[in-house]
Amino acid sequence: MSHAAPDARPGAPRGHNVVIERSLNLPLYRRANAGRRWPAAWAAGLVLFLLGPRAEADPRASSSLTATRLNVHDFAVIPSESGPFSYYRIIEDPVEPFIRGSYRPPLETVVVGVDISAGLRDSVRLRWKWRVLALPAGGDECRPGFGDSAAAVYVTWRRFLKIYSLKFVWSTAGKRGQVCQDDSNLFLAHQTVVLETGGPLGTWLTEEIDLAAEFRAHFEHGDPQASVPELLGIGVMSDGDQTRSVSEGDYTGFALLH
Repeated sequence: MSHAAPDARPGAPRGHNVVIERSLNLPLYRRANAGRRWPAAWAAGLVLFLLGPRAEADPRASSSLTATRLNVHDFAVIPSESGPFSYYRIIEDPVEPFIRGSYRPPLETVVVGVDISAGLRDSVRLRWKWRVLALPAGGDECRPGFGDSAAAVYVTWRRFLKIYSLKFVWSTAGKRGQVCQDDSNLFLAHQTVVLETGGPLGTWLTEEIDLAAEFRAHFEHGDPQASVPELLGIGVMSDGDQTRSVSEGDYTGFALLH
């Protein structure tokens, strides 16, 4: 996994440039269980935590790949995973539009996501930019009752009837590199990975993950020969309902490298 230098361009002050905002509340997915805190097809409840393997991305490997950008306007609310009020909006920044999630208690959690088209499901890397503007008080995704994130990015795969989900979070208090694992079953496997923690606030960071390496590290015991199923979707969430606190994060620059 690689980290690029902070990028201050999107959303930064630019004199008299006009920034246009619009709400983001289009339907996309359906949920089977209204009690879940993320897409039911992507993840399940958090019940324990552990320190697990981390997959390290080689930044040199992306230089020969083709990057396909994911349009933030294609992200939409997952209605059956979400409360009745969407707190996400698209900021039409002159440099680059981005998604802003602005959670305020006592709102119900809302998730937005996008399907991956058939031609991109064998992509080898995912890149995105995010920043946090407000961290939920005491948020710690590996601590029961404190599982709120200023920013979270979901990556999901599907093999036959089984869904695999990794949730990469920007945590308030979680330990960077910590992995929280829930009980897997025949149809679902999920882990939460603390990618960033604490500040800086208001500063864009770029993340890039090796999709195959991450899948193998978390779901195949690091076996370099294990097959990797097709990529299914990407989602984002900012929330503060467990800690009953303000939580705010921005997302942009999603690109699949293939």
